[in-house]
Amino acid sequence: MNKDLASSQTKQIISVETIALIVIAIGVIIRIINLGSREFWYDEVLSLLISSGNRNIYKTPGDLPVVLAQYTALLNIPAEASLGDFLKTIITLLKSFLGGEPHPPIFFLSQHFWLRLFGNGEAAMRSLNTLLSIGAIGGGYGLGKFILGHRGGLLFASLLAISPYYLFHSLNVRMYAPLILWAILSTWALLYLITQKKSDIPLSRNQWLLWNGMLIISIATGFMTFYLYAYWIIVLAALVLYLDRKHWLQHGLRLGAGVLLTIPWILWGTLKQLRNADINRFGNIKSTLPPFLIHLQDFADTIGTDVLIGDWATSINPSLITLSGCIVILVFTGFSVHLWKKGERNNLIQVLILGILPLLLGLIVDIVTKKFTLGFGFGRTMIIIVPGCLLLIALWLEKGLHKKWQFLGATGILLVYLLLGIGDFSFRSRYVFRSVAELVAQDANQVTLIAMNSKAWGHVNRLAYYIPAEYPVMLLSHHPANLAANLEKVIQEEPDKYSRVIWLNSGNPLWSKLKTEAEVKTEAEKIQSILSSRYQLQETRRLSGTLTLDDFTVSLYK
Repeated sequence: MNKDLASSQTKQIISVETIALIVIAIGVIIRIINLGSREFWYDEVLSLLISSGNRNIYKTPGDLPVVLAQYTALLNIPAEASLGDFLKTIITLLKSFLGGEPHPPIFFLSQHFWLRLFGNGEAAMRSLNTLLSIGAIGGGYGLGKFILGHRGGLLFASLLAISPYYLFHSLNVRMYAPLILWAILSTWALLYLITQKKSDIPLSRNQWLLWNGMLIISIATGFMTFYLYAYWIIVLAALVLYLDRKHWLQHGLRLGAGVLLTIPWILWGTLKQLRNADINRFGNIKSTLPPFLIHLQDFADTIGTDVLIGDWATSINPSLITLSGCIVILVFTGFSVHLWKKGERNNLIQVLILGILPLLLGLIVDIVTKKFTLGFGFGRTMIIIVPGCLLLIALWLEKGLHKKWQFLGATGILLVYLLLGIGDFSFRSRYVFRSVAELVAQDANQVTLIAMNSKAWGHVNRLAYYIPAEYPVMLLSHHPANLAANLEKVIQEEPDKYSRVIWLNSGNPLWSKLKTEAEVKTEAEKIQSILSSRYQLQETRRLSGTLTLDDFTVSLYK
């Protein structure tokens, strides 16, 4: 009898709710301890450059070496002596979007003010997105509770807290993490208003303002964060037609009000961006597959990355990404059939609208326009599918599984997510430009020339960010085909100026890659010969991170 009582008490203590709360806490802790665990990747340092308001000042390095510290200064707010200078910086920041930047301004404006408050450190810059992601977890509980009840809300919030893909973007200085918050808040507000419209209990004035304001502001903010949030607005309209077609006009006016708030920017900024944006890059895919199969592969890759493998997609074989997508599609099909048979048709259709409809919209648009935006950036353009997909998992755990299997099922799925997320930050370090800075610091007072076979601004700015401005460092940045000739000229003209040369050989110099491996080898041999004639090789390191953009070989010559 006592054993049965003890067993019952244990089950009550270690419940699904308890596990979910523990996982939510772990998700928050992982975010906090990893704020500065990785160095900025290529796009993050570009976010910093844009947010500082100095993008238009940036100039690609020329034929001669330049002082690296000149670029370091661009990664912070310029000195301002008056309110007029402050306003000028803001106007310059807004105008910088019109020259080809394909994103709206809200994310960069928010990062700009955050930069003013806390500086440009890694942890400081990432903390804003991290706070917004924690807010999204809280909003996720509210949305999940509204649809599935208290335990379902906790399950959804815990899945969101350690979703490998969302965890990575919560610590990424880009505009994708806030989208989840705006998607969750707009959905929660719309569902609440739809439910209240059907009930006999009227909203108080404060409640009406709260829920309508949440819906309208989250729609406007979401669209002004990322243009493909337009898919989410269509998703919300589909929810209205499914749940409350009778009052479609009233709900439509709410959705329209959110869009209306963005009209000033659309007329002034978006149209200019469209004229300057490089849209054609989404139509060029190197693949032997027929276009339709590429679209289907993009569909599978996106759902596999966003739901299962997260940022691991940047390091594993592409076929494994597609395989993960196929697994997710099969599992979700099984969940859907099971829930349909269990009588959860209304909730099932709602979560499928939220999770799968945006992906289908993106697929249709790609097929019609003959573009390939769906699979761009390892699934990040479709990060808005994450809440709906995780709601489907929570719905199955809460309503599909038998009670005696719920604890095991929830624990198993959460454990898989935890292992993937923790493994990502524990075993996939990004320590590339910090390593270069360490080499420079060995003889910090010596004049150093860094010769890099790339003019990519992400590479230049990462060097400038991690190498202290007080070090006497010059940068010779050239396309791979031109670096050897220009390096030889520089050394011949000023043979005694540089006591050290650091040759930074990028494995992915982006827009200026050499066509064949033979050309790569020939140019490398030329540089080795030039440097060996005057310097002695001291050290060579192979540097790599989580992306091919992180692949470098660094050689120190004295």
